Amino acid sequence: MGKQIWIADKGDGTFRNPVLYADYSDPDAIRVGEDYFMTASSFCNAPGLPLLHSRDLVNWKVVNYILPEVPGERYDKPVHGCGVWAPSLRYHEGIFYACFPMPDEGIYMCTTKDPFGEWSRPVNIRPGAGWIDPCPFWDEDGRAYLVAGVAKSRIGYKSVLHMVEMQPDGMGLIGGEVKIFDGNENDQVTIEGPKMYKRNGWYYIFAPAGGVKIGWQTVLRSKNVFGPYEYKVVMRQGDSPVNGPHQGAWIDTVTGEHWFLHFQDVYAAGRIVHLQPMSWKEDWPIIGVAKEGKDYGEPVTEYRKPDVGAAESGIFEPEASDDFSGSSLGLQWQWNANPKEGWYELKGGKLFLNAAAADVDTPYGNQPNLLLQKWPAPEFTCVTKLDCGEMKEGDCAGVISMGMRYGLLEIKRIGSVLELNFVKGVQKFGKILEEATEESSTAVAALDAASQSVLYVKYEVKRTGIRDLSETEKGFPEETVTISYSLDGENYKEAGNMISMPGRWVGVKNGVFCMRKARGAGGRLAMEYVEYEV
Repeated sequence: MGKQIWIADKGDGTFRNPVLYADYSDPDAIRVGEDYFMTASSFCNAPGLPLLHSRDLVNWKVVNYILPEVPGERYDKPVHGCGVWAPSLRYHEGIFYACFPMPDEGIYMCTTKDPFGEWSRPVNIRPGAGWIDPCPFWDEDGRAYLVAGVAKSRIGYKSVLHMVEMQPDGMGLIGGEVKIFDGNENDQVTIEGPKMYKRNGWYYIFAPAGGVKIGWQTVLRSKNVFGPYEYKVVMRQGDSPVNGPHQGAWIDTVTGEHWFLHFQDVYAAGRIVHLQPMSWKEDWPIIGVAKEGKDYGEPVTEYRKPDVGAAESGIFEPEASDDFSGSSLGLQWQWNANPKEGWYELKGGKLFLNAAAADVDTPYGNQPNLLLQKWPAPEFTCVTKLDCGEMKEGDCAGVISMGMRYGLLEIKRIGSVLELNFVKGVQKFGKILEEATEESSTAVAALDAASQSVLYVKYEVKRTGIRDLSETEKGFPEETVTISYSLDGENYKEAGNMISMPGRWVGVKNGVFCMRKARGAGGRLAMEYVEYEV
């Protein structure tokens, strides 16, 4: 079901960037044989750590989640900006390893022999707050190491990378950590996200610096695991339109080519994924294409596809539309917090969202049972067909645009009436926003619950301008979100609109919900389909 939304493969042996116009932030990727796997941050959304698969580095599908839920009861409710931060993905002696940080809880490790199947329960290999962005590394002599960054918000300082020896099985650390690089002592402030490799006797640590929106890609190298490390900037924005090109994964192909996956922060849509060619000069990488006289690369917007040998791939993208014909919830969906049994049921080609009990004093943006997915393109339309016929008095349902500034069409059952309201809210995150976490509601319509229970809700994203976020962060897209409703699927009335704003470290998500703000058993909302198009 559904139309193509964002296709990077041009079908003529070339591709366009980004290869994923969706919020797969802080990506890491590996090659195992002719298969490529990628994971990304997921914060407090669940299931967590999406696993994507490709055969050509351009066409990707979500094939699994490493975490069924975020570790800890704390994440039974949304804790925006916390949870699962920048992970790393590695393969060693037949085992896949996913190492991820939770900045308040520690560094965790999951493993599997089948990436498409079930992963092990996460083990906290370094309990405690402060360390982030871990990456394990196995040397030829069998010894293993872990390199990691730090979060100033948890540990009081930033721009420092640490190295520590790790058990060969990845399930614990050995000895004390060693500070191997301090970006505060040079021009590499905010260095973080380290990924470790080895080539030609050199230990390499690829690490972004300079900040998410305007930074660059730095590489450290040394002949000794614990340093000292020298460094070089290997990719900058330059004259390209790609701001802050950094943080990702170096990958080779079976034919010996080298490529680099990284993100670009485009504000409301989040951190989208680009693919860059990578070359070597005097044992230093150059990511992107270097202009004459430059010893670093700049991002490409179009390029030939990687030579992956005999591997074959179709042209596709992660799923967005859903007709709910499967036996399990589609992999495009994540909850706003750890899911609970009984929130939903798939039956007869429909998704039923049960009206789970909700705290009436909790704003919609902080409710756990919001079913959400990432924006799949810079502009798009999403139509959701809802049947509210089984909602009961006190049930609330609707379609939401979820970010720090959020908006939603609320459908509230009151007696024999379906009351429609457009609700706006803003989440407060300390110095990020000074606006209160309060919601405003505007009446839209009152419908007869018996004869007007089937609604089509249209969610539209249009790029309407350019915004500057600060004196140095300029030229970011500005999108307007408009939510409309229809009784026949053809004639729509606008319920409300808003200028969009991302979530805490995440792009805007859109989705649906059904909850009960009254005593007693609730009803349910039926969803027949969700269809995206551009």
